[in-house]
Amino acid sequence: MAKSNRNSGKEWSSQDIKTLGTLARKNTPTGVIGLKIGRTPSAVATKASQEKISLKPTNQSPYNRRKK
Repeated sequence: MAKSNRNSGKEWSSQDIKTLGTLARKNTPTGVIGLKIGRTPSAVATKASQEKISLKPTNQSPYNRRKK
């Protein structure tokens, strides 16, 4: 069953791209970024690649969680 996303098929706005970059720098998982901006994880990954935004995790846990 396919999920319906509110922005699916629409052009990316400059605000969407800015949000993508901000969340990527905060080490947010691709799926969560997709939920926040209404896109599929694959659409997020594709746009990040086009905009040269790295989605590779940094040396910290997502959301700045501390390891026990």
